Amino acid sequence: MKQGIHPKYNKVVFMDSTTEYKFLSGSTRSSNETITWEDGNEYPLIRVDVSSDSHPFYTGRQKFNAADGRVDRFNKKYGRK
Repeated sequence: MKQGIHPKYNKVVFMDSTTEYKFLSGSTRSSNETITWEDGNEYPLIRVDVSSDSHPFYTGRQKFNAADGRVDRFNKKYGRK
């Protein structure tokens, strides 16, 4: 690999803004904001909008609209029971 052209890879803490869920991972992103992690070290903090803790697919709060068949959708739409 060429020297000096790759971004610096560090450990950072990602925090879900909606649920306050935090996890430590490696990333090339950095931040001016820092947080003290469980191991006592200080890491840059990156706030994210969605993580596995708040995403509907992982939490089970997902709607399955496509599961109905065509006939069921027609009957539901036009009131035929």
